[in-house]
Amino acid sequence: MFDITNPIYTDADKAREHLESIQWPNGPICPHCGNIDPARITKLEGKSTRPGVYKCKECRKPFSVTVGTVFERSHIPLNKWVLASHLLASSKKGMSSHQLHRMLGVTYKTAWFMTHRIREAMKEDVKSSGPIGGEGKTVEADETYIGKRETPIKSKQRGDRPFIKKGKSGSTAKRTVVGLVERGGKVRTFHINHATKESVRDVLVRNVSRDTNLYTDESRLYTTTGAEYASHRTVKHSAKEYARKEGDIVVHTNTIENVFSVFKRGMVGVYQHCGEAHLHRYLAEFDFRYNRRAALKISDAERAEDILRQARGKRLTYRSTGEANHA
Repeated sequence: MFDITNPIYTDADKAREHLESIQWPNGPICPHCGNIDPARITKLEGKSTRPGVYKCKECRKPFSVTVGTVFERSHIPLNKWVLASHLLASSKKGMSSHQLHRMLGVTYKTAWFMTHRIREAMKEDVKSSGPIGGEGKTVEADETYIGKRETPIKSKQRGDRPFIKKGKSGSTAKRTVVGLVERGGKVRTFHINHATKESVRDVLVRNVSRDTNLYTDESRLYTTTGAEYASHRTVKHSAKEYARKEGDIVVHTNTIENVFSVFKRGMVGVYQHCGEAHLHRYLAEFDFRYNRRAALKISDAERAEDILRQARGKRLTYRSTGEANHA
């Protein structure tokens, strides 16, 4: 149960202690040299020293729990970071920077930057976690299209055609997102330049084990690559087939389509505007929440703690985020 009166949301020192308990469960670790010997780390105290500062006797450098995290060098009270992390972790379709700026009492520009730093903390390290799927497991793959492209399409190879939305004002190329979800497991979504057999295959073989049963729609994007997997079954949406039973298994892509549904509701209903350069961060946010969904018995508090835990080793400056229309 979320308690807004919890001191970690109202008191910067309590928030720091909360972050320390998550980042350093066994005691302080020097982020500069990696020293973990408590006898070689001293907590600095005194009127001229801010709370939570330590000094490593190995490298002789001072540090605090925020050094080496997305919170480093921030002038925003740490309790506001902790509260913002909880709000983003517990909002299924996200929370806009405008809403955070009103709730936290910070400027809109500050709230926008905070949300992007938190999304950076949410980002999964897919290289170290390895591929999804595996022997006896099923992965559903699909692509979706959202928003208006801001970057020109340079490739003119055969088959390299973007999804075009036709309307009264003419044709508009849309942004392409490829999604992979393991049934009962995790999801991974990727923003790619545009969907071709080659680009989709690259996403699949890098992220899905070849021992996996692959389910897709009838798109030709998956026909050739599907043969590389343990099995490849399709549903024919053009014939209004959305699920098919084959013995004890049910062939469908409803899981990944539900993922896309939540993502689009959040992007259209909550965020409304998203620069194409930032789309990968929004995808990371929705992936993070899905991979820690309530169906897996993960609470909002545990999800928020994971954000604080994953904040280490990641930095994001305002300049590196660029400037665009934000929500």
